Amino acid sequence: MSDRSDEELVRLFQHGSESAFNELVLRYQEKIYWVARRFSKSHDNADDITQEVFCKMYESLKDFRGDSSLYTWLYRIAVNVSLNFLRRQKVREFLRIDEMFEIESPEGESPDVVFEKNEQQSLIEQAVATLPEKQKTVFVMRYYEEMSYEEIAAILKTSVGGLKANYFHATRKIGEYIRRAHRTR
Repeated sequence: MSDRSDEELVRLFQHGSESAFNELVLRYQEKIYWVARRFSKSHDNADDITQEVFCKMYESLKDFRGDSSLYTWLYRIAVNVSLNFLRRQKVREFLRIDEMFEIESPEGESPDVVFEKNEQQSLIEQAVATLPEKQKTVFVMRYYEEMSYEEIAAILKTSVGGLKANYFHATRKIGEYIRRAHRTR
């Protein structure tokens, strides 16, 4: 990849340079894939979402004005495409049995400890899947992506206070879900 800035690559693309667009895709494809993967929990779905994000980027980049950073703009597209994908597919995010064995255990951890960690992660993912859309979006961006409230507010075009409330309610609901699951065992 070159040392060109995002702004320069956008300008080049807007003046007809396909290679500038390809460079932007290479620069951001992994980050966008992982945004999509956090929402979809499936490699194939995340790939489809990522491809759709870059198709939308290609269609809209000619009108990009630079009011926000390119990544903020692209991240917002990724979140919206992910949510639309989930709505269309009516995906219920349950951890598949084969995914339980993807987490590698550190040397010396007993199988029961690894299983317990996998089970806890599965519970968290199931709990996140039950959240209302807004709370789920904020939780994924804050917890998994480790974004600041200010970054999330810029992407979602909303207030920091509202985001904090959504995150608080999301974490409370996830905690309640996990406590209920442990009581029924």
